Amino acid sequence: MKRQRNRGRAAAAVLAVMCAAAVLPGQAHAAGPGAYAFDPVAKNVQGATANVEASELDEGVPYRSTIRPGEKLYYRVVLDDVSAAYVSAVAVPGDSDTVAYGDGITVSLRETDDTRCGSERANFGAGKYARPIAAYASRTVEEGSTTCQESGPYDVLVERESKSAADTGAWDLELRFLREPQAKSGASLPTDGPDSWPSASAKPLTGKQQKRSGGAGYSEATSLANGRWQDTVAPGQTRFYRVPVDWGQQIHATAGLSNSTSAKKDFVGSALTLSLDNPAQGHVSDAMLSYSGGPASASLRPLPPVAYRNRFDSSNQVSAMRFAGWYYLSVSLSPQLKESYGDEPIPFELAVQVKNKAEESPYEGDAGVFGVTDQDREVARKGKNAREAARSGPMTVVAAAGIGTGSVLVLGLGVWTLLARRRATAGGPAAGHPAGEGHQPPQGW
Repeated sequence: MKRQRNRGRAAAAVLAVMCAAAVLPGQAHAAGPGAYAFDPVAKNVQGATANVEASELDEGVPYRSTIRPGEKLYYRVVLDDVSAAYVSAVAVPGDSDTVAYGDGITVSLRETDDTRCGSERANFGAGKYARPIAAYASRTVEEGSTTCQESGPYDVLVERESKSAADTGAWDLELRFLREPQAKSGASLPTDGPDSWPSASAKPLTGKQQKRSGGAGYSEATSLANGRWQDTVAPGQTRFYRVPVDWGQQIHATAGLSNSTSAKKDFVGSALTLSLDNPAQGHVSDAMLSYSGGPASASLRPLPPVAYRNRFDSSNQVSAMRFAGWYYLSVSLSPQLKESYGDEPIPFELAVQVKNKAEESPYEGDAGVFGVTDQDREVARKGKNAREAARSGPMTVVAAAGIGTGSVLVLGLGVWTLLARRRATAGGPAAGHPAGEGHQPPQGW
């Protein structure tokens, strides 16, 4: 099983390198402040209205699709009988789309006889304005359970709900299928949720504020370490960031919107939304603030430290804090502010605190995107996103958080492979080398 997964990871890495060369980094789906940057290596896939016609999603490969109001679209994944699995969908409305309170998507993972394994719904809530929203469905392997435990094909169903009959536009979707690494052999893992955790709010940070510009999507999310980070956000825009949170660590985040330079004091409810998603892009929590032209702030409610046992809690917010990795923060500003305060970006501060010492991973071997490395922490200190980190060195191996488990950009090896093929096409091995010897990678790869 492990050898098969490693082959899948290698294939995904090669695909990522080849596709990245053909797609411009950060390419968004539309112009304007609300443009969303899809993963540049995403493959197009069409959802099916009949489950038997569904296209299969490969592990670790990002996909792009679309969904219209009221549609129920099927995709398919193949699961083993030992790994927890996650399928996420990011719904991206158009800049001009109008959304209502209950509008959103539901993602569910099902056996082919329609038995539901898990589901999650994402909607716009009180902040009823168009912006990217994410949800995921999961399948866990539990001793004694008889539902959704066997290996084989499973259906992924994405459903869109729209309250307004006038809403006829398609939403873009970004899809990912991930499998969680297996636990260490003989490890004694908990089987129930946490009893309690530190629930006090974090004390306000002091120290110098630094500037960091957020990305336009999960694949462009700017890395952040502990600190006070300053950025700007325009009405209708969403800024993305990511923070490494290891096992046993607890994340706190606060967004503070600056006062407006306009003389107006018009009230805008749910003006800013601060959201947190986990490494599999499952929604964790959000906070909103209202705005009347003066300084305002909103903080995420205290969440438990990352722990394996959180997955067994009945609360979705606790359950989502189930594994380590890059956690995603996004800051969205309502387009309604444009009417009263203009369309110029407004400064804001994002204060991030990750507390506690990192604990040991429960997984056997490489954790992929469900872990935090020393390199991840260094990337966070420097403020790089995944692609910038990959470009920082030709022999750097970077886990592409936001691409999926096992999808890694091995840039040096990818370049070597392409050059080797070009040499072979031009006339075979280099002079002085027997066939095949002139195309070996450098030592240490």
